[in-house]
Order: sequence, then C-alpha cells, then structure tokens
Amino acid sequence: MPGLAQRAFAEWLGTAFLLAAVVGSGIMAAKLSGGNVALALLCNTIATGAILVALILTFAAMSGAHFNPAVTLAFALRGETAWRDAAIYIAAQISGAIIGVWIAHLMFELPLLQLSLTQRSGAGQWLAEAVATFGLLLTILGVASRTPAAVPYAVGLYITSAYWFTASTSFANPAVTIARSLSDTFAGIAPQGVPAFIAAQIAGALLAVPLAGWLWGGAPAKRDARPLAS
Repeated sequence: MPGLAQRAFAEWLGTAFLLAAVVGSGIMAAKLSGGNVALALLCNTIATGAILVALILTFAAMSGAHFNPAVTLAFALRGETAWRDAAIYIAAQISGAIIGVWIAHLMFELPLLQLSLTQRSGAGQWLAEAVATFGLLLTILGVASRTPAAVPYAVGLYITSAYWFTASTSFANPAVTIARSLSDTFAGIAPQGVPAFIAAQIAGALLAVPLAGWLWGGAPAKRDARPLAS
C-alpha cells in the first residue's frame, strides 16, 4: 500500500491534469470551432472523457484515482477510506484542480488569475448536478462491485454521455466546480453559482451511497487504493 503522502500527491496530480484537460480543451475548442458552441462542447466532451480513462488507469493502483471530493466522501461513508485520509484527499483534489486551471491559462497565454462570468444557475441546473453526481457514483460503485477493471472506461463513457444529457454539462465534482470558477473561459462557472452546484453534487452522492449498498451489497474490506475515480 503506498503511503498517504504518495496517495495524496497522486490525487493532487491527477486532478490537476483533469482540470488542465477540461479547461484547456475548452479554450482550444472555442478557438477552433468558429463560434459553433455545439462543436466546441463536443470537443470538450471527448477530451474530458478520454483524460478520465487515462488518469484512472494511471493512478488507480496508487490512490484509487478519486479526483473528486464527492467520490472520496462516498468511500468514507462506506468505510473504504479513513476520514483523516479523506480530508487530505479532498484538500489535495481542490488544490490540484486550481493548479490545473492555472496551467491551462499559462499554456494558452491567458491571464493566470481570472473569475468566470458564465452564469450557471436555476432549478434545472441544480437538479442536473444532483442527477449527474448520483449517476456517476452509481456507475463507479456498481461497476466496481463486479468488474473493477472496467471502472476507468465506465467513468469516461458516463461523463461523456452526461455532458450532453444534463442541463449543466455534468460538473459532478466539487473540486472541478471550484476550480472552473477561476477561469473565464468556455468551461467556466461564475463563483456565485458554485455553492448551489456543490450542494447538489453532495446530495446526489449521499443518495447514491445507500442505494448502491442496497443494490450491490455493502463495502468490501476497508481499503484506500482501488480502481475507482470521478
């Protein structure tokens, strides 16, 4: 079992790469799509789904490849991640996400420090975030209960789909939500929209945990590194 420092660093680095991909691909897509928002979103979707598969395959054996406080919370509630470790994971995820956004800005020669002006609010978007996170957790827990090796592909495919079937384009991740508020680019969200998105995401995760336990049984023996992610 890798040490906590190694696992936390894996969560930090993986989440940084995830946000660099989400924000960076959004910037590139906006530049190349000629104002076609649907095409830009499609490009952003493909990059996000692909990087999730790659990152989960890379870091699953190290930290579990959560990259998402909602996922870490779910595993803590199931007794699979110690609460102390969960707190450190979440801090690493949030800080890594912010660094990933800044790296994307630097790569595209944009101002490092930004605040998004993109308004994402309303009951439909909040419901979408709850649904997206609920579905993500069910996907992770359900697939992991039977075929853990398939989790990276299931997560990547789920997020690729959820970008399009949810009104919010499926943030489904509090660290992602916080970090994207710091980018006034295609993938951004205005800071005032962040608290409601995070509340909806946590609600979705809290609903998914007991349902997953009922459908597929309780958590296996406690372990911190397993092929699960966000």
